[in-house]
Amino acid sequence: QVQLLESGGGSVQAGGSLRLSCTVSGYIPSWLYMGWFRQAPGKEREGVAFIYDISTFYADSVKGRFTISSDNAKNTVYLQMNSLRSEDTAMYYCAATYGAPPVPLEKASYSYWGQGTQVTVSS
Repeated sequence: QVQLLESGGGSVQAGGSLRLSCTVSGYIPSWLYMGWFRQAPGKEREGVAFIYDISTFYADSVKGRFTISSDNAKNTVYLQMNSLRSEDTAMYYCAATYGAPPVPLEKASYSYWGQGTQVTVSS
């Protein structure tokens, strides 16, 4: 069983930065695929970024502003968010799956989810 715990959310002004962390515990196979998702009030949960080994993938809306990375020694995945905009306001979730998702940011492909961390960007 894999457990995920997010941290690092908060409130920031537009143009600012935040770094989210997702710590993985439990059974951690080497083939764990990780993603960050977000859900704004009244909207569907959407994929933001994906990482497996050195491969990464980003939603167009965050490309060039967000960076996903991992520290295997710490069992932690990060999401560095720069140039934040008001439309980035959402609950951010970390997710994991054992098998390679056919579509990297398809939420239905992920088996494990964290509780989320709130990001609020004020303009």
